[in-house]
This record gives sequence, C-alpha cells and structure tokens, in this order.
Amino acid sequence: MAGASPFLGVIGATVVVEVMTMTNQVKLEGRVSRAPEEKVLPSGDSVWVVRVVVPRDATAPSSGRPGRPTVDWVDCAVWGRRLRRTVATWGEGDQVAVEGALRRRFYRTPGGAPSSLVEVEAAAVRVIRPEFGHLGLDWRAAGL
Repeated sequence: MAGASPFLGVIGATVVVEVMTMTNQVKLEGRVSRAPEEKVLPSGDSVWVVRVVVPRDATAPSSGRPGRPTVDWVDCAVWGRRLRRTVATWGEGDQVAVEGALRRRFYRTPGGAPSSLVEVEAAAVRVIRPEFGHLGLDWRAAGL
C-alpha cells in the first residue's frame, strides 16, 4: 500500500504527552551586605533595594572537584508597602530570607541612555537572625 499511514489499523493506541512546566521562583537565604536603600523613581513610585550575599557552591562546575569558597550578591527589589516597611528595618549583616521571582527591569541612566538590570522582585521577606550591629548591639553577646 503505497502512501498508507504507518498507524493504519492501530486501534486503542494511547498517546502520552509530557507537559513541561516552567517556573520563575527564587529563594535566597543570606546576609544583607549594606543597609537597604530607598529609591524614588521618576514615576514617583518607591522601591527599596537590598543586596543579599549568598554562598556559592565551592565545587568547580567543570571538574566537580572542590574549589575555592566564594559568594554571590543578588540585588532584590521590594515594592509592596508592607514588605518595604519590613526591609527598612534591616541592617548590614542581618541574616535574611527573600522569596520572589527573577525580573529584568529597564530604565534610563542619568545621561538618558537605555539600560537594564536583573534582580529578584521580592514577594516575601523575613529576618532569620538580626545582626544588631547597625544598632550598636552584637547578637553574639546577646546569646541569640
């Protein structure tokens, strides 16, 4: 039978389709590298930016052997009013958790050139362990 379908005569066949789900979820636990900063945008909107330092896996990707321990820093944008109030109390050295999504934000530099940055847009934030250093206190001495 020239031109016949190779499935001609197959009855009751089951077709399985695997659906790949995609997610954009980020969970960070690390230390605040400097006091969070409030930025007022040209639109009048306010965003707090906090830089979180997280440890990087010391295993070298190419060889799988242990490498030199290092860290990454990740900027997190905090837009919601309740979240902004929470982040405003954070200080350098606080151990924090941030959950959100990776976003690319576009803006213009002071010179007018278009630019962009990638940051975590926070949906949930919390302090794991305060440093208290920015308050003149030491959590180690307080036994926390």
